[in-house]
Amino acid sequence: MTTPQQDHLTRIAAPQGVAPGTGYNHVVWGTGRFVAVSGQVAFDEKGELVGDGDAAAQARQVFENLSRCLAAAGATVEDVVKLTYFVTDVAHLPAVRVARDEVFAPDRLPASSAVQVSALFRPELLMEIEAFAIVPEQTGPQPGSGFGTGFGTGFKTGFAS
Repeated sequence: MTTPQQDHLTRIAAPQGVAPGTGYNHVVWGTGRFVAVSGQVAFDEKGELVGDGDAAAQARQVFENLSRCLAAAGATVEDVVKLTYFVTDVAHLPAVRVARDEVFAPDRLPASSAVQVSALFRPELLMEIEAFAIVPEQTGPQPGSGFGTGFGTGFKTGFAS
């Protein structure tokens, strides 16, 4: 089943011959500007851990951080095509799903992968989540487009034209 959810994204919950996923789509594709968000952890804006030992609190902070990173690129959670969850225990996944469902509409779930890892870079971290998004093309300058930085205004790159 193919379901266009927005002009620039298509989500496929169950490609022919594949069982439907529960809480994700098997395939999401689209057109636009690609955005990659590095794995986010449960640190607040001061770099302090939120939710020591609490998977639900850490998951909420991670999704807040993801939303802020997406916004910095001119994207929203509606533009996310893929999430990858790295958890230190798969028992944390229900808390992750609850936090995810607080920010993602059920009909706009991205493709997803979940991996249990032996550890993250700090022992108190229970999860890390990365996101890939596709933002619809817009007219005018884009975040990170180089507008106002000299690019496209006679700046010499050293490449032959």
